[in-house]
Amino acid sequence: MAEVVCLTFNPFEENTYLLYDDTKECIIFDPGCYDQAEKNELENTIQRLELKPVRLINTHCHLDHIFGNRFVAEKYGLSLEIHSGEIPVLERAPQAAMLYGVSYPELSPAPGGFIEEGDIIEFGNTKLEAILTPGHSPASLCFFCKEHNFLIAGDVLFYGSIGRTDLPGGDYDTLIDSITQKLLPLGDGVQVYPGHGSSTNIGFERLHNPFL
Repeated sequence: MAEVVCLTFNPFEENTYLLYDDTKECIIFDPGCYDQAEKNELENTIQRLELKPVRLINTHCHLDHIFGNRFVAEKYGLSLEIHSGEIPVLERAPQAAMLYGVSYPELSPAPGGFIEEGDIIEFGNTKLEAILTPGHSPASLCFFCKEHNFLIAGDVLFYGSIGRTDLPGGDYDTLIDSITQKLLPLGDGVQVYPGHGSSTNIGFERLHNPFL
């Protein structure tokens, strides 16, 4: 059984996810740990659960989702994996930090591998399908676990809301199309783990999300 652990980090209250199964192999999604206390919390959680991180993945490369990339990569010997369309966003992170008035002391490492739509992401006995969902950022990815019926959604779909589209590379119509054409068809029972806020499910958002 795949398990999902959420840790909320940094001034933007971003959700970092640890996914693991009975093998204890683990994927770290969007490490947003910003200061030493948050890095310690991530490390201590991994130690407490006796996890073995095997992959480091960004759903997209906005600033709040990549603060901890270098820490995780160096601590656990992992290469960053993203969609190639997110490279310009990753490279603009220092300028984004200046815009928001926050420090960005640790540059993210360059990606060591790229994920495309339809790729199967494996860890332990678990498989996730990569789904390309642009609109919030140029090449956001969501990750669907069909066996256990959950979705790591990044900033595409939130509880009662959707990702903002006023940042470079964002587009409202593209985002709505991504959600309606790629995510809603997954089924009402799919649990959604977003990049901010509480979890939700496809059925609730289909009925109650004012943007849909």
